[in-house]
Amino acid sequence: MTAATISGVIPLPYRVAGRREDTADTVTLELDRDGEGLPEFGPGQFAMLTAYGIGEVPISVSGSRGTRLIHTIRAVGAVTRALCATRSGDVIGVRGPFGTRWDVGAAAGHDVLVVAGGIGLAPLRPVVECLLADRRAYGHVAVLIGARRPGELLYPGDLRRWAAHVRVDVIVDRAEPGWRGRVGLVTGLIPAAGVDAGRAVAYVCGPEVMMRATARALVDRGVQAERVWLSLERAMRCGAGWCGHCQLGPLLICRDGPVVGYPVAEPLLTVREL
Repeated sequence: MTAATISGVIPLPYRVAGRREDTADTVTLELDRDGEGLPEFGPGQFAMLTAYGIGEVPISVSGSRGTRLIHTIRAVGAVTRALCATRSGDVIGVRGPFGTRWDVGAAAGHDVLVVAGGIGLAPLRPVVECLLADRRAYGHVAVLIGARRPGELLYPGDLRRWAAHVRVDVIVDRAEPGWRGRVGLVTGLIPAAGVDAGRAVAYVCGPEVMMRATARALVDRGVQAERVWLSLERAMRCGAGWCGHCQLGPLLICRDGPVVGYPVAEPLLTVREL
């Protein structure tokens, strides 16, 4: 049995090859596999990461480099705290890839809006890298980022690099000493993004209240609902649509999502997770 065939069932051991502390509670891990690795992950897909002896959680891929997987993890529970505490050389389990992808290629020839709230920038990071890798294929590109505080902004080096090629605007809920940027909600950045709403494709990820408000604001400004894509999150356990823990209306988010179109997501965003 090859690694590819067991990738959805049995975690493969990956070694922590790189670790960067992004914020006080968020870490980016680079993971290498000795031997045959998992199939290639697409933008928007996720892996089930195992902290051996503690548990398993779904984490979106925030990048890749060859066969190396990159995941950005916020410590919010026992498993994610254990994953964030790993050091270079430690081994964690990985299953995947799971879920639907951001269809970046479908935006070719269009203006593009990437709108992220908080750690929602992590699954959108591969989208921006795909846009930059074939920059001439797209029209005007704007990356709009919201965070609670300046100290919680992810990937400041990436933001500077991206800003050389596309528009990057940042806003925070609460300023801190020395902050000279904008304060408010990420939806406040949309009017000045510079995209032609009638020919724009939007990719949105963040807290559900933020995605609900952002998608509504985009549609109100003339972006076609069918061109607005969101990433939904629920309590995913198996990753393959077997256990039903992530059911949301007619969808099993681990299988039918997390990336879905706004016409599908809109009626579901009012359903509170149990």
